[in-house]
Amino acid sequence: MEIIDLVYEAAFVPELWPRLLSDLAATSNSVGSTLFLFGEAGGASGVTLDNLQDLLGKFLAEPDLRFSTSVVRMCDTRPNSFVVVDDYLSAAEIEQDPIRQHLRARGIGAHVCTAVLMPTGELAIYVLQKAADAGSYEPEEIARLNALRPHLARAGLIAARLGIERARGTVAALDTLGLAATVCVNGKAIATNRSFLQHSDLLNIGVGDRVTVAQGRANELLQAAVREPDAAVRSIPIAGTGDTEPGVLHVIPLLRSARDVFSGGDSILVFTPARPSALVPAPSLLSGLFDLTPAEAKLAVSLSAGLTLKVAAEQSGIKFATARSYLEQIFRKTGTGQQSQLVALMKSATAIR
Repeated sequence: MEIIDLVYEAAFVPELWPRLLSDLAATSNSVGSTLFLFGEAGGASGVTLDNLQDLLGKFLAEPDLRFSTSVVRMCDTRPNSFVVVDDYLSAAEIEQDPIRQHLRARGIGAHVCTAVLMPTGELAIYVLQKAADAGSYEPEEIARLNALRPHLARAGLIAARLGIERARGTVAALDTLGLAATVCVNGKAIATNRSFLQHSDLLNIGVGDRVTVAQGRANELLQAAVREPDAAVRSIPIAGTGDTEPGVLHVIPLLRSARDVFSGGDSILVFTPARPSALVPAPSLLSGLFDLTPAEAKLAVSLSAGLTLKVAAEQSGIKFATARSYLEQIFRKTGTGQQSQLVALMKSATAIR
């Protein structure tokens, strides 16, 4: 799909973000499209379309806009799918919200947004808006955006660390920003940074420069991901052992001009230890990493809290058979095969403080 290729290309070629945001707007019949990045210390950055560029500058500079009701509500809610923002606000809040007043003056109405929780402590929020006379978002428009969300999440991980600025050269740029990375061709490393090598207890570069994971199931998922362009699992959980902290190995394809930035590689492997922060608490961190739907995420969190599948289903108001179906999808997306493995994966993040 052309737009998915563009998502991964923009991750490493920031000049392409406006084009990607424009395509997202076209996909959902929107006139506004913005990516915001919020840091734990309160800093923020963003990229948007030309029609909102001046307002983005005001938003980033003026606290009354940056901490307006709708923004704070979405940062607190952190929806892990695209949702209609107005569903979380009262009519009075919508009317009085400073940023919404600015947008209404520009003929902009309904909003949708999603939050992406980064294992590195940042929060990425994608926001799209319709023209005021275009009504609300249709279910099929939101469904199209949600189909793209897993890819946007991985691109946002890179954008958060690069600050939406041009990466200069190779994986050394990611090294200085705290991301362990190696560029691969057909699963073989061609450029590896120091941070990646420091995880040699988990991540190995062996015979023929092939990258492997020192955990059987995780390594099976990695090899499938680098061999198969449409592999189901591209965010691979790696369990903590002893003094080794748990984390996630992301397999991110390098497409089109992104290959020029990274020496012609076809993928980049990025390892991020799972470190909850004030913005990204555990276990929400892991539930947001593996492309889980809201229902699947809720079930995973319930199971990690020690509930049985039957009790978790009852508390969620769903049938046991439905819960079993959700659990199978969770297993597929997280690369686990048993409920005990899933719970151990979720709990491994909560141990880090």
